[in-house]
Amino acid sequence: MLNLVLTILYWLVLIRAIMSWVNPDPFNPVVQFLEKTTEPILEPIRRILPARLKFGIDISPIIAFLAIMFTKSFLVNTLFDLALRLK
Repeated sequence: MLNLVLTILYWLVLIRAIMSWVNPDPFNPVVQFLEKTTEPILEPIRRILPARLKFGIDISPIIAFLAIMFTKSFLVNTLFDLALRLK
Protein backbone atom coordinates (compact mmCIF):
# COMPACT_ATOMS: atom_id res chain seq x y z
CA MET A 1 0.00 0.00 0.00
CA LEU A 2 2.82 2.39 0.89
CA ASN A 3 4.55 1.58 -2.38
CA LEU A 4 1.39 2.49 -4.31
CA VAL A 5 0.96 5.78 -2.45
CA LEU A 6 4.59 6.75 -3.03
CA THR A 7 4.33 5.86 -6.73
CA ILE A 8 1.22 8.00 -7.14
CA LEU A 9 2.89 10.86 -5.28
CA TYR A 10 5.95 10.54 -7.52
CA TRP A 11 3.80 10.88 -10.64
CA LEU A 12 1.82 13.79 -9.22
CA VAL A 13 5.02 15.71 -8.44
CA LEU A 14 6.37 14.91 -11.91
CA ILE A 15 3.20 16.10 -13.64
CA ARG A 16 3.19 19.28 -11.57
CA ALA A 17 6.82 19.98 -12.43
CA ILE A 18 6.13 19.52 -16.15
CA MET A 19 2.99 21.65 -15.96
CA SER A 20 4.97 24.47 -14.34
CA TRP A 21 6.92 24.85 -17.59
CA VAL A 22 3.80 25.75 -19.59
CA ASN A 23 2.14 28.11 -17.05
CA PRO A 24 -1.28 26.41 -16.81
CA ASP A 25 -4.55 28.10 -15.90
CA PRO A 26 -4.63 28.26 -12.06
CA PHE A 27 -8.43 27.94 -12.06
CA ASN A 28 -8.37 24.60 -13.89
CA PRO A 29 -9.62 21.86 -11.51
CA VAL A 30 -6.79 19.50 -12.51
CA VAL A 31 -4.17 22.16 -11.77
CA GLN A 32 -5.82 22.95 -8.42
CA PHE A 33 -5.89 19.24 -7.53
CA LEU A 34 -2.18 18.87 -8.35
CA GLU A 35 -1.29 21.93 -6.28
CA LYS A 36 -3.35 20.79 -3.29
CA THR A 37 -1.85 17.30 -3.30
CA THR A 38 1.80 18.20 -3.93
CA GLU A 39 2.17 21.50 -2.07
CA PRO A 40 2.37 19.82 1.39
CA ILE A 41 5.44 17.96 0.07
CA LEU A 42 7.12 20.76 -1.89
CA GLU A 43 6.54 23.76 0.38
CA PRO A 44 8.61 22.51 3.36
CA ILE A 45 11.46 21.68 0.97
CA ARG A 46 11.33 25.24 -0.42
CA ARG A 47 11.50 26.66 3.12
CA ILE A 48 14.51 24.53 4.02
CA LEU A 49 16.56 25.36 0.91
CA PRO A 50 19.08 28.12 1.54
CA ALA A 51 18.77 31.21 -0.66
CA ARG A 52 22.08 30.52 -2.40
CA LEU A 53 20.72 27.25 -3.81
CA LYS A 54 17.80 28.99 -5.50
CA PHE A 55 18.99 29.53 -9.07
CA GLY A 56 15.76 30.98 -10.37
CA ILE A 57 14.34 27.51 -10.86
CA ASP A 58 12.43 25.43 -8.37
CA ILE A 59 14.52 22.40 -7.45
CA SER A 60 12.13 21.22 -4.76
CA PRO A 61 10.56 18.60 -7.11
CA ILE A 62 14.00 17.09 -7.68
CA ILE A 63 14.58 16.82 -3.94
CA ALA A 64 11.08 15.39 -3.51
CA PHE A 65 11.83 12.77 -6.20
CA LEU A 66 15.00 11.76 -4.40
CA ALA A 67 13.19 11.54 -1.06
CA ILE A 68 10.37 9.46 -2.56
CA MET A 69 12.79 7.11 -4.32
CA PHE A 70 14.85 6.72 -1.13
CA THR A 71 11.71 6.01 0.89
CA LYS A 72 10.53 3.48 -1.67
CA SER A 73 13.86 1.70 -1.88
CA PHE A 74 14.63 1.74 1.83
CA LEU A 75 11.39 1.75 3.79
CA VAL A 76 9.20 -0.30 1.46
CA ASN A 77 11.89 -2.94 0.89
CA THR A 78 12.68 -3.07 4.61
CA LEU A 79 9.02 -3.56 5.50
CA PHE A 80 8.67 -6.22 2.80
CA ASP A 81 11.74 -8.10 4.06
CA LEU A 82 10.47 -7.86 7.62
CA ALA A 83 7.10 -9.27 6.58
CA LEU A 84 8.80 -12.18 4.83
CA ARG A 85 10.86 -12.97 7.93
CA LEU A 86 7.79 -12.92 10.17
CA LYS A 87 5.98 -15.33 7.91
